[in-house]
Amino acid sequence: MWADATRVRALTKLVLGMSAAWLLWFGMNYVVHLPAFALRAVELTAAPGHVTAAQLRTVVEQVQGNFFTADLRRTRQSLEQLPWVRRASVHRKFPWLLQVELEEHVALASWNQTDLVNTNGEVFHAETDERLPAFSGETHHSRQIAQAYGEMNRQLQPLRRHITQIALSPRLAWHIELDDGLQLALGREAVSERLARFVRAYASSVATIPGVRRVDLRYRDGFAVDAAGGAA
Repeated sequence: MWADATRVRALTKLVLGMSAAWLLWFGMNYVVHLPAFALRAVELTAAPGHVTAAQLRTVVEQVQGNFFTADLRRTRQSLEQLPWVRRASVHRKFPWLLQVELEEHVALASWNQTDLVNTNGEVFHAETDERLPAFSGETHHSRQIAQAYGEMNRQLQPLRRHITQIALSPRLAWHIELDDGLQLALGREAVSERLARFVRAYASSVATIPGVRRVDLRYRDGFAVDAAGGAA
């Protein structure tokens, strides 16, 4: 008898608990889908430099659901597909707002005449009218080229020259062109040392030869000059 009463009480508690859980779920589901929580606006933490309002509107119009049910991950991924967006984050801002933060690419150079490379050495596709140096090489070398670009420019500062083109061949041979059109063949080894030797010797050698077009630095103790009057 007592055992039956215990079972009845246990069953009653189970039924009541399940009913309460169902009512709670039903209530929450009702509140979550109230019209008051429909998304009304998207807030940008900062004005974008390259991403247009039309591009953002296209992404926002594809967002489905309300404040609680909108798929933030999918929205973030859609934003990161826009040409100039490097990284995006999307957050809910109670009660009917989505807050969007965009990190845009900062273009460092053109890449293989079709793309761009950013200051992190990452290749991306976008259009720009900005005048940029030209990089060329295999995609997996983009970071290496971007880093070398900065280091080589620092070495060239005493000459008040900077690089307008830099190329790394599949065999890892370096070739650069300066803002005055002078081309430098640096080869594969001791690249920094060769460029430093060129900078030290420039005033007493290359600068004294008229019409220099190309300097071959792939020598152990010197370099060859290709000038309008012939090689030296």
